[in-house]
Amino acid sequence: MQCVRSLTLLLLLVVKVHGDFVEPPQPHSSLRSLAESQTRLPCRYQPVGGEKVVQVTWYKELADGSKDQIITAHFSEGHTEFGRYSGRVKFESSSPTENSALLIPSTEESDEGSYICHISTFPNGNFERHITVTVWILPISTLDPVILKEGESYRVAASCRAVGRPPPRLSWDTDLPGQSQNRTSEGGSVSSYFSLHPLRSMNGKKLDCLVWHPGLNGPRRISNHMEVQYPPDATITSVSGDWFAGLENAELVCDSGGNPKPQDFTWTRRGGALPDGVSVIGGKLVFGRTLRLNDSGVYECVAKNIAGAGKAEYSVTIAESSRSTGFVNDENFLLIVLGSSAAALVLVLILVVLLVNRHHRNRNRKLERQLTEKTDEINSLSRQNSFRRLNSVSSDPRVKSEDYALLRVDSRMKNSQMSLERPIYKGSQSTLGGKWSPAGGVELDELGRPVIWQDGRESLRQTETDGEKEEHRRRVESFLKSSNMSLDSGLPSSLVPLKVQQEEGPGEPDLALLGEGGSPRVEDWAPTQSVEEEREDDDDGSSSYQISEALTNHFYLSNGFLRPRQHSNAILLHPKGQII
Repeated sequence: MQCVRSLTLLLLLVVKVHGDFVEPPQPHSSLRSLAESQTRLPCRYQPVGGEKVVQVTWYKELADGSKDQIITAHFSEGHTEFGRYSGRVKFESSSPTENSALLIPSTEESDEGSYICHISTFPNGNFERHITVTVWILPISTLDPVILKEGESYRVAASCRAVGRPPPRLSWDTDLPGQSQNRTSEGGSVSSYFSLHPLRSMNGKKLDCLVWHPGLNGPRRISNHMEVQYPPDATITSVSGDWFAGLENAELVCDSGGNPKPQDFTWTRRGGALPDGVSVIGGKLVFGRTLRLNDSGVYECVAKNIAGAGKAEYSVTIAESSRSTGFVNDENFLLIVLGSSAAALVLVLILVVLLVNRHHRNRNRKLERQLTEKTDEINSLSRQNSFRRLNSVSSDPRVKSEDYALLRVDSRMKNSQMSLERPIYKGSQSTLGGKWSPAGGVELDELGRPVIWQDGRESLRQTETDGEKEEHRRRVESFLKSSNMSLDSGLPSSLVPLKVQQEEGPGEPDLALLGEGGSPRVEDWAPTQSVEEEREDDDDGSSSYQISEALTNHFYLSNGFLRPRQHSNAILLHPKGQII
């Protein structure tokens, strides 16, 4: 019993230890191939251990169950092809025992069937693989268009046929109103017919056939355009414009449609033959001479094609002279209108430009006039201010010292005259001593007198008559003569104040003057009291009294010179017009 078990195990080990197929892995498989293309039947056995492939044989199973040997390869004796397969099949590899795949270079429809790959090994025996081959035939398609004529009855416009394996499917791609009918015959042939009523409007329209097959990635399109023949529709036109006696190169043109284009044209004149000197060139009737009055009449053109004929008439009237004289045709009239419009537009633009330019010129003139007025006003004010400064203090360094002294004396005289005269209005007040500068100094004129200023905020300007001015001038001259202060006596330059210095002590202003010997002289100024004058209409004696009283209150005599007294409101002016 023990011996039997050992033999059984040994037998099982021997049975299991053998090679296997690499391709195809399944015992039964199938593949698809196209006619007239190469077909590959896979078969490859991989031995293991000491196993060895001795022989490979391909068979084809027949319908009655028998086998038809195709080719055999022995590991030492080579390969052999059999029967009708000789020259049509071959092994893929030069070592068939290692790679036993079979190739059919040009597959035929008869190659469809079941194939067996038989492998003989040592010592394990024989192994097989079954492969079923299906052969497809790509469709062969054609389209046959039909030429139709306008007016025919309902009929086939185009037919499409296709042959393939498996049988293909046909369809139509068109916008034409029609119907299709499909038919299938033996051998995988399929036909489709497209029918309609032909009209001339259908001529040239798309009528494509689409072929569908599983061996194709998409439908195969067969392009086609429908053709419908119809007779011409003739019309006659004149390219010569007006017809008048003496016109040269006159001609009539017979335009015609139709399909196909007509090539046969016939020209006649109603009631008689064509005039002499006229020739027919294609669809044109050409007058090879100048027109005559007897060329008038009705001309007829007949155009013919395979579908029929078309006829047209044209009446020609020959005038004695051209009617184009005295009027303009529509095209020229349109050009004239456009030109006139353009000219009017240009004139309007020019007018607008001129108006705008004129507006700007007027505006510029106005601005210039305003600017001139403002400039004159400013210059006038500047001159007035200059005159006022000149009358008060000359600031021009180019004036000589003697002339400058005389100008200052004259200016001070005028100011003194204005301050000493009687006020016209009651209650007006003036200060004989003038206004003191902040530094405490007072400005003296060439006569050693303080400058008399009239407060502009408290006094009013008045207009005087020439007689009053002359009277005031005589009073001042009389006062100057009696006081030994005449201008003719010559004033020494030492009376002109030059500089006012202020010491550190507050409220103690000093006035520096140049003495006769050229050394500076400092005088202590006593405070002065402001005098309120009441000017009344008195005689000359009263005026002299007032002047003497004013001089006594505001001046004192020192070393033969008349010196001004100190005043808290006095203002000292430099000879150059600067306030010190």
